[in-house]
Amino acid sequence: MKKIIITLLAVVLFSSCGEYNKLLKSTDYEYKYEAAKNYFAKGQYTRAATLLNELITILKGTDKAEESLYMLGMSYYNQGDYQTAAQTFVQYYNVYPRGIYTELARFHAGKALYLDTPEPRLDQTATYSAIQQLQMFMEYFPQSSKKDEAQEMIFALQDKLVMKEYLSAKLYYDLGIYLGNNYLSCVITAQNALKDYPYTNLREDLSILILRAKYEMAVYSVDDRKPERYRETIDEYYAFKNEFPESKYLEEAERIFKNSEKVLGE
Repeated sequence: MKKIIITLLAVVLFSSCGEYNKLLKSTDYEYKYEAAKNYFAKGQYTRAATLLNELITILKGTDKAEESLYMLGMSYYNQGDYQTAAQTFVQYYNVYPRGIYTELARFHAGKALYLDTPEPRLDQTATYSAIQQLQMFMEYFPQSSKKDEAQEMIFALQDKLVMKEYLSAKLYYDLGIYLGNNYLSCVITAQNALKDYPYTNLREDLSILILRAKYEMAVYSVDDRKPERYRETIDEYYAFKNEFPESKYLEEAERIFKNSEKVLGE
């Protein structure tokens, strides 16, 4: 019985492959178009994409070309080839700015780039591109049913950018006075992140990093600069405590404050 099932499957597969190979050689483009739609509907996106790549040029100027281009983008998207999908969707809405699928093409162009963004430690050029695409989608279609999803993706991408800045600031802090005053670079990086993304979930973590770095700058300062920098540390402590009165870092902040006051009182 098992051998019979395997044989039947082999016959079906061979038949399917043979039919597809004949289809590739066919010049009946109407038939190819219907076959591409059928493959797409069945989730056979590689076959659909192969046929659609040929058809978008041959059917140019017809309503079938428009649908073929959108299906091609979705075929790449569903295969996980997000870069090519995004390029195809951008091509679609540039060629058909008022097309049937323009709203969806703009949305999926952004979502495809969103899904292809790297982890925070890596270069974030792709993340900026994804944010731009999603913002453009929301500007063109402010009433879209996909607006909320697009906004959530933008927030997630911004969180990734903030994490990139946090990791950079943390690296500067960890380097300390190695080959220069990396504490100052830590403070500047963290402050810029808070300025650019004031509502980030990492606000508390960035703020304590600033306080730590300012304290270390005071510790390692030349004697003439120590009083000024310890006072700056104390000011930073009060700002931190006012904003985060129940912070998980409060004990550490209190210790920095007491040490700073002690030095100034000597």
